Amino acid sequence: MLFRSVRTAPHVMTVMEADMSKVLAHRAANKQAFAAQGVNLTITAYFCAAIISALKDNPDVNASYTEEGILRYRSINLGVAVALGEQGLIVPVIKQAEMLSLQGLAQRINDLANRARNKQLKPDEVKGGTFTLTNYGTGGSLFASPLIFQPQAAILGTGMMQKRPVVITDAAGNDSIAIRPMVYLSLVFDHRILDGEGGDRFLMAVKKALEAWQ
Repeated sequence: MLFRSVRTAPHVMTVMEADMSKVLAHRAANKQAFAAQGVNLTITAYFCAAIISALKDNPDVNASYTEEGILRYRSINLGVAVALGEQGLIVPVIKQAEMLSLQGLAQRINDLANRARNKQLKPDEVKGGTFTLTNYGTGGSLFASPLIFQPQAAILGTGMMQKRPVVITDAAGNDSIAIRPMVYLSLVFDHRILDGEGGDRFLMAVKKALEAWQ
């Protein structure tokens, strides 16, 4: 019997949590206006927008490892995992996602997810991703370690949002306890491309984008 060795990339995971208060406030204030234009404003659109913002400032995350070196992509082709029930999941790709507004992202997510569930995606719409978002929180998981869609450098997973008591420190250094909607963000990345500092820097940028939403 012959055995073939399989080369796997060294994967590393880092986890942070984000306060989603400002995102939820923005969604509540704008959901009706989006709906009037036929767009369902989901939380996924905010995650995508925060990822795109962070990728622009951290181009090594929007990349792949090759034998010749790190290949950095000019466009952000963002894969968004869609659950298909017992049939598993599929990852349609939003091409050139950096060109889209929040409304544009929401519209593309709605369209791709609906067609994915109805088995209407074209082959090209599940190819060419440079980074992936997966929301395992829809199943009740708080955080997990998702698999990288190689040859991508990383994948970001989002857990179930929960209201929890957290310590808030004001500008004067005073602490108080408040109930906030919190979500865990887990980033799994290829250690050949990113070290811990680079992974944390990117994930912190995603966290800050969500918490500072206006």
